[in-house]
Amino acid sequence: MRPIKVGVVGVGYLGRFHTEKYAQMEGVHLVGVADVDSSRADSIATQYGTKPFYRAQDLLPHVDAVSIVVPTSQHFEIASPFLAAGKDVLLEKPISASVAEADQLIQQAEEHRCIFQVGHLERFNPAIQKIQPMLQNPRFIEVHRMGPFPERNYDVDVILDLMIHDIDLILTWVASPIQSIDAVGVPVISKNVDIANVRLRFLNGCTANITASRASLERQRKFRIFQSDFYASINFEEPSVMVCRRVGGSQDEAWPQIEAETFTFEKADLLREELRSFIASVRERGRPLVTGREARAALEVALKIQKEIGAFCP
Repeated sequence: MRPIKVGVVGVGYLGRFHTEKYAQMEGVHLVGVADVDSSRADSIATQYGTKPFYRAQDLLPHVDAVSIVVPTSQHFEIASPFLAAGKDVLLEKPISASVAEADQLIQQAEEHRCIFQVGHLERFNPAIQKIQPMLQNPRFIEVHRMGPFPERNYDVDVILDLMIHDIDLILTWVASPIQSIDAVGVPVISKNVDIANVRLRFLNGCTANITASRASLERQRKFRIFQSDFYASINFEEPSVMVCRRVGGSQDEAWPQIEAETFTFEKADLLREELRSFIASVRERGRPLVTGREARAALEVALKIQKEIGAFCP
């Protein structure tokens, strides 16, 4: 079996983890890393036994597939030449800075039959994968994703940084267009919005209330999902899932019987699982778990939330 030749563009805080996982992966040949910071490219390349490149385009001829881990504002500029050259791409979330850019990337991937996966990491969380088959018709979803400000530079606000994970998950569960968006957000630590609360109302009657913060002292990652005869609480940090169901009888009963079940999981290396899934899609030419079109849908909602907040946040 021929190894898949991969590279990483952007080896800052997150890109170096992509590099580490690929270097340890069977069936993969890490042919190089690219970064405009030549000293950083040299250091990471030496650490993982590969070759440094100082421009993304110089890495392009040597790879079958690439992880692109650069600031969001550069996603289109860096990803487009790889897709145009027929290379398979894993692009970190969000897919791009605008819907128009996302559309162009998706079109290029489809025209050149590229695997195009976007890094919505929570799809690989074992708690999410456990609960997904149980969800039939959610009616109310409540999300809290909170934590300290990250020890890395960001060119995006908390909506594109953190909340977009939850938007992506909710859109996969609620098969209905959004009817309305109510949102508020506040810059606390950075010049961008660092805490935001959003209420999404869907045409089928489902409501999702999402709070995301990177101005909190403690980490919290929790989902609560309600549907007929069913309630689930997901704790991403443990990770665990508690499922409560009404059993027997009808909803008219004065004292319904509730059956509760808790599932716990080993903490998974989500990035490793994401990259393994990407490489499997590359090798088998199969549909990635998170497609460009799904990532575009999450971005479109996130940008609408930004617009709603901007109307009330001077």
